[in-house]
Amino acid sequence: MVACDAVRAVLVAAMTVPGMPVAALVLLLFAATMFASPFESARASITPGMLPGERYALGTAVIQTSYLTAEVAGAAAGGAAVTFFGVRPSLLVDAATFVASGLLIGLGTRARPAAARPDAGLGSPLARAAAGLRLVFGDPALRTLVLLGWLVVFYTIPQGIAAPYAARLGGGPIATGLVLASTAAATAIATPLFSRFVSPRRRLALMGPLAAVTGATLVLTALRPSLTFSLVIFSVAAASGAYQLAVNTAFVVRVPDERRAQAFGIASMGIVVAQGAAFVAAGAAAQVVTPASVIAAGGGIGAAAAVALTLSWRRVTSAQRPPAEPAAQPSGRPRARLAEPVLDLVGPRV
Repeated sequence: MVACDAVRAVLVAAMTVPGMPVAALVLLLFAATMFASPFESARASITPGMLPGERYALGTAVIQTSYLTAEVAGAAAGGAAVTFFGVRPSLLVDAATFVASGLLIGLGTRARPAAARPDAGLGSPLARAAAGLRLVFGDPALRTLVLLGWLVVFYTIPQGIAAPYAARLGGGPIATGLVLASTAAATAIATPLFSRFVSPRRRLALMGPLAAVTGATLVLTALRPSLTFSLVIFSVAAASGAYQLAVNTAFVVRVPDERRAQAFGIASMGIVVAQGAAFVAAGAAAQVVTPASVIAAGGGIGAAAAVALTLSWRRVTSAQRPPAEPAAQPSGRPRARLAEPVLDLVGPRV
């Protein structure tokens, strides 16, 4: 994590070199963004060790809320910094934030033993990647959870085409900012509430339905709502995306400790690649049809996929449920009822 922050600080600082061509800036930005995936994978692998049991779900909610709050504040602060100080000073401040992050992690995190031995590798990098894919997609439960997580690609399409959507409604930069802020703010509010007031068992039960709601809500944009109602639609869809907390937690307890970083890396990479492709495709489609139609179509696809994955998840969990106990023993005395099995969200998987 410290190494990723150091590299990103250097890459962002390099953007301030005078006369840097646009193509080079794009490459530097691409390289800096590329290091986000290993950073998040490493963070995901060590967080459960710091926050065992149900504290992991609560901690994840706090982390995600903090991230979204900072994202909203950072966008506003970044725009103000560029306006008052210029692009280069703002990029230098951005580079300094990566340095500060690396120092906080390096000095504020206690060293812990690695989950896997250094000699416990799986061969070449290609062999390790193949093993990770088999781990994630070879297990029906993990595969379903990853695909549920990847549905974020569909309900974040409004963020990718916020500018043309707002322009179609007669709005300018402020309207675009409201579209972006509504999704982040709704997620920042809904996620901690979901973790605080919904039990682990209930979160699992709501995971699939909420995933379907995120997409189905966006279908309402086909009715060409006003900006105000559009913000309501985007906020409801984003708030329903709190189901990702249940997906994240269930995924963690199903992956062995020594493979967690690899599994999260695959999941994170899929989101980054698919989201980038979806934004490009949505932007291109918005040149042909209305942005509202693009958002509605993406929501419809996401909702249909969520329904299919919900059915898949129910089949997986039904197959893992042990047979029902008989009502009574042969002696006629009632038999003690076993605890109803659920996914272990409050401890490591055994």
